[in-house]
Amino acid sequence: MPDKIVRSEEEWKKSLTPEQYYVLREKGTEHPFVNEFDDHFEPGAYACAACGQELFNSETKFNSGCGWPAFYAPKPAIASS
Repeated sequence: MPDKIVRSEEEWKKSLTPEQYYVLREKGTEHPFVNEFDDHFEPGAYACAACGQELFNSETKFNSGCGWPAFYAPKPAIASS
């Protein structure tokens, strides 16, 4: 697991969009069916907007009909040696 990123709230506000800040730092949520990844099914990985860690792979994405991206499994963690 990567090291925890420590930033002040002011630093987070500068590095995230207002919507990202609301969702990631204030426990908010996006409106359903309007986010850029709900209907996006191109191959690739989905990463955290704050730290960049890959969380999901497009191979596990499915259309749940709920208006938000849905995955049936997280990206497997890489074991450190």
